[in-house]
Amino acid sequence: MDLHAQGPDIESGRTDKAEPTPAADGEPEQDAQPGDDRSSRSGRNLPAAIAVGAGLGALAVATLFTVKSTFLILMGAAVAIAIGELSRALRTREITIPVIPLCVGGAAIWTCGYWLGYRGAFAALGLTVIVVIGWRLRGPTAGYVRDATAGIFALFYLPLLALFAVFMISEPDGGHRAFLFIAVTVSSDIGGFFAGSYLGKHRLAPAISPHKTWEGLAGSALACLAAGGVLLPVLLPGHAWQGLLLGAAVVAVATLGDLVESMIKRDLGIKDMGTLLPGHGGILDRIDALLLSAPVAWLLLLAFIPH
Repeated sequence: MDLHAQGPDIESGRTDKAEPTPAADGEPEQDAQPGDDRSSRSGRNLPAAIAVGAGLGALAVATLFTVKSTFLILMGAAVAIAIGELSRALRTREITIPVIPLCVGGAAIWTCGYWLGYRGAFAALGLTVIVVIGWRLRGPTAGYVRDATAGIFALFYLPLLALFAVFMISEPDGGHRAFLFIAVTVSSDIGGFFAGSYLGKHRLAPAISPHKTWEGLAGSALACLAAGGVLLPVLLPGHAWQGLLLGAAVVAVATLGDLVESMIKRDLGIKDMGTLLPGHGGILDRIDALLLSAPVAWLLLLAFIPH
């Protein structure tokens, strides 16, 4: 989740005011007043962000290392809220997506994926596509292609990408696989945030995310490599070099995930997808990197440590 500029002038793409100094590459900024000692150098409420992040991490650990199938409930709640956030954001451009079919279809895809495997999941995906494009027939003819296309995009962007995390969880050692994937991806956020906050000077993609810097990307890469190299041989019967490769792949796709969500928000002219999580923004602001990292982490772990 990349840190975005404060105020409508930057977020909407207008440059009639001077842009602030690049800040951290990790989380969306929250409104902060100058001199507020609760705020980090990035301008967001750092104590609140840490508390929320720690709480979410504790929930993930509690579910993955007890009854791992309960993690699907946590995932389901997060993705359902993210679908709602995306729906509200798209309505600012008069684009409508079918929230109910997306949530119900996503639940069906994950359930089939967890209990029946790939074939069941992709059968459910096909049926959900049919429902999504058929649901829009209830509306006016004008804008049908636009809305149906947006609905398919939402289906692939949220439930389908998250399905690969379900595939990881369904393995006998799925709790360890999923925890490794989450830990390495979150390390990208943490490393990018601190490196970007204190060292960030050279902007990575100013037209998309004004506050994402090359220094922050370097911090993300170091953190991902360290997390992968240390955790993979501890959690799974693999080697440190495999963890390093996992970390390198994850930092690449996690950064892409940040930029994709930033591009969506720039296109829609909004700052954050939501305000549910203090110090972070919306749920989608929190899980954007995880979504794109899931299929890559699943594939690499399957190649390194076949079930």
